[in-house]
Amino acid sequence: MPSGRPVYHPAGHDEALRAVLRDLRAGRWASTRNLLTETPDWGLWTQRTQILGAAVAGSDVVRAWRTEEPRSASAAVLHTRVLVERALRAHRTGHRRTNDLWREAVAACADASAMSPEDPVPWICLLTLARLDVGQRWDEHRVAPPEPMLFPGPWQLLAEADKRDPGNREAYHRMLQFAYGRRSEGPLTEAYDFVRWASASAPAGSALHLLPLYVRVERYRRESGQEHALDPHRVSGDATRTALIALQMWFDHAALATTSLLDLNHLAHALWGAHQFHDASRVFQALDPFFTTVPWTYRTHSPGDADAAAEVFVQARARCSGASRGLG
Repeated sequence: MPSGRPVYHPAGHDEALRAVLRDLRAGRWASTRNLLTETPDWGLWTQRTQILGAAVAGSDVVRAWRTEEPRSASAAVLHTRVLVERALRAHRTGHRRTNDLWREAVAACADASAMSPEDPVPWICLLTLARLDVGQRWDEHRVAPPEPMLFPGPWQLLAEADKRDPGNREAYHRMLQFAYGRRSEGPLTEAYDFVRWASASAPAGSALHLLPLYVRVERYRRESGQEHALDPHRVSGDATRTALIALQMWFDHAALATTSLLDLNHLAHALWGAHQFHDASRVFQALDPFFTTVPWTYRTHSPGDADAAAEVFVQARARCSGASRGLG
């Protein structure tokens, strides 16, 4: 069982992506072009472009790449990622240029889709930007749902992404975030209905089986500090069942070298919280040496404090390790 303090890196176990990130942050884009050209599937392509775009949203390195290679579909997609990330950051801070950045990002989505019609990322980016339409003023953000129990929203955008990469992890998480935004306070009924619908028909190995774990954590985050706040994975039949389904339907089938660190952390957190210590120890082993601040930060008195979150992670890992070895 791993020991010692975990580390955070956005690329996690994706060694090729870690090397490329170093180059891109230093203003060198050739290795990024080569990596994206060699990326074998849309799921990994989506994950890598998301991480790369967020990492360099504050620089002009992608613009330099586009200047050198204006016909590069990879550069166009990464440029779109950068613009979407800038629009989101502006929205979060209430920046006066939010609407301008939003329009630029939408236009970039259209350009990237025209260059690479089979790519799901431009549609995922449009789905991401739907969160900025708080009042659902745009017609495409209030489309009737595929099931009566679901909410009106950007379902056509999700369908376009799903058509290109069925069950794309990020696409469904973006739709879940849209659901959160519709009801920023109060019960998460719409979110629960969505993740039940999304995960019900997901095949083995699909990350959609972890969606219910995220809604549990979101509920706890919203209620944190309130007297009625409940442990997101308190020992109960439902919590245990949800965690074990995620383990059996996703973890036992997934290619762990390229899985999302957030998914692994949410699963370890859920199994630990449900007192499934032996199974949790397996997930902690798969994570080594990495971790993410979320969801562990919500177990601390200072959400957002990475050191405090790491301490909770280490304690949980030790508890699971000891129990797995019959020591506790």
